[in-house]
Amino acid sequence: MKKLLFTLSRKRILTLFLLTMYMISSISCGEDDVLPPESTDPEIEEPTPDPETDPVNITIDFTAVYGGSEDDTFHDVTTTNDGGFIALGYSQSIDGDITDNTTQVNNYWLVKTDNAGNIQWSKTYGGTDDDRGEEVIQTSDGGYALIGYSRSSDGDVSTNEGFQDHWIVKLDAQGEIEWQKSYGFPGSDQAFSIIQTADGGYFTAGFLDVTASNGEGNDLIESENEDTTRATLHGVGEFWGHKLDANGNMEWRRYFGGTNNDRAYATLQADDGGILMIGASESDDFDISNSKGSYDFWVVRMNALGILLWERSFGGSEIDIAYAATKTPDGNYVIAGDTRSNDGDITGFNGNADAWIIKINDQGDLLWEKTVGGTNFDTARAITATANGIAITGSSRSDDIDITTNAGQNDIWIALLDADGNLQDQRSIGGDGIDFGFGIASNNQGNIIVAGETQSNNGELVSSNGSLDAVLIKIN
Repeated sequence: MKKLLFTLSRKRILTLFLLTMYMISSISCGEDDVLPPESTDPEIEEPTPDPETDPVNITIDFTAVYGGSEDDTFHDVTTTNDGGFIALGYSQSIDGDITDNTTQVNNYWLVKTDNAGNIQWSKTYGGTDDDRGEEVIQTSDGGYALIGYSRSSDGDVSTNEGFQDHWIVKLDAQGEIEWQKSYGFPGSDQAFSIIQTADGGYFTAGFLDVTASNGEGNDLIESENEDTTRATLHGVGEFWGHKLDANGNMEWRRYFGGTNNDRAYATLQADDGGILMIGASESDDFDISNSKGSYDFWVVRMNALGILLWERSFGGSEIDIAYAATKTPDGNYVIAGDTRSNDGDITGFNGNADAWIIKINDQGDLLWEKTVGGTNFDTARAITATANGIAITGSSRSDDIDITTNAGQNDIWIALLDADGNLQDQRSIGGDGIDFGFGIASNNQGNIIVAGETQSNNGELVSSNGSLDAVLIKIN
């Protein structure tokens, strides 16, 4: 009995207490004073995003694989005036997406797509020997210019001076050849980059086998500031550039380098009309004045007549190779490649090989440098300016530090950086095989398009046509 009465008393007390609290709250709080439901319980509030621990993921619009039953690859891509894309590489196939090739040797392969990656037309260019396309630009008349190197002297290729020559092809908007030119000597002469210059002409960059040319290929321009010894035979390979008029006729050509291997992979035009060639140098003599060790990023700056204004080496004691460059809105330049160094100009090395990105001004001063990657092999092969900074692509074998995943062997790797080179986001895309990104471009809508190749049999990329297929990836 006592136990029951005690229980009733506790219930009565509790009821009176709750009734009193309800009356007090009703008097003191109006309707406008009630806190929103999500704020009344701190346990259900959404945490504030942390950009380091909760990054915004790169959104993939599409991945598309192209090719035939043989080996096919894209090495470059650019956006087009109609909102689509055009990709260049080379193909050995005579079937599948390749409709006009008749011999199973590499030909330049150009594919025009719409904004969704659907093929609008596909064309091959070349002869009966090995021809490899490296870079495509859309020209001011709405057509296209292609650069690469050729071993052919038949078909679309008018001449060949021996082994590989620089081969430039100018197309109309439908991909029909307007003109083509070969430049080379008996050795291995390869071209990788082309720009349309402000005067409507072109400049191409690559390298020259200067030993095979016996020192030819350097049109010395007389100037009181020009060192005439620069026409001297140097050694193995040289940065080699050609200034062409609007019809591909050569206006002048220059080579620069030392006694070892020096190869240019990119070219840009400066605001004053001068030219930069960017690549890697193994030399420490002749034109190279400040070698850091082994291979370095090497930049050559000329005026509009091809006269050398300055040259700079960047890197450390190991192998550092620059593959790509872009001009920034402030008139400076950002250069991308990879490094195996942990000293010299390189800080923050993660291990094995990292992507290395540097920014320089028009006097060749280093403004900043950044390493991006993990403890395995990571490289940047292409770069483009974006509305928010820069984007790079290449490949990665890592799954740690800056890189979160790896599907197996090399994955195509895309990284977004701000204007100061700080990593904002990154994404690895691939399967169980070797997947590589070689080209990247952006448009005014904020889209980024990546070109490359895949050998994978599963995962996000599948080589469904042959052992090696070309790839386009569009991200938003």
